[in-house]
Amino acid sequence: MKRILVYENVCSGCRACQVACMAHHERRFGTATARLRVTKVEHEGIDRPHICRQCQPAPCVDACPSQALYRDDVTGAILLSPDDCVGCAVCVDACPFGMVGLHPETGLALICDLCGGDPACVKRCATGAIVYRERA
Repeated sequence: MKRILVYENVCSGCRACQVACMAHHERRFGTATARLRVTKVEHEGIDRPHICRQCQPAPCVDACPSQALYRDDVTGAILLSPDDCVGCAVCVDACPFGMVGLHPETGLALICDLCGGDPACVKRCATGAIVYRERA
């Protein structure tokens, strides 16, 4: 299975990955509902991309009381069944890396779905700070 890897030492902090993610999922520009985020670590002088680690086992999936989160058999990504999500935020609390959120408009869980196996964030990263490749 492939996964997204982060090389923060080459991240420029442009946040194009976040814009690409939101454009892919929301069909609009911005960063508010991107499934990843970039933070500036001032005292280290770096920008740090944060991505869903697609944990195995996945605490968010295990915690979901409505079984709205599940793993895709092909990509290995965690997917959301919107009809089953009740917006309870248990998955948000269960994520040890803080990478699950709730959509501010729909109240549904926001989690990286690897864009069906062709992550928009990776395609847009000009520096190679985030890459998508086979697990080692």
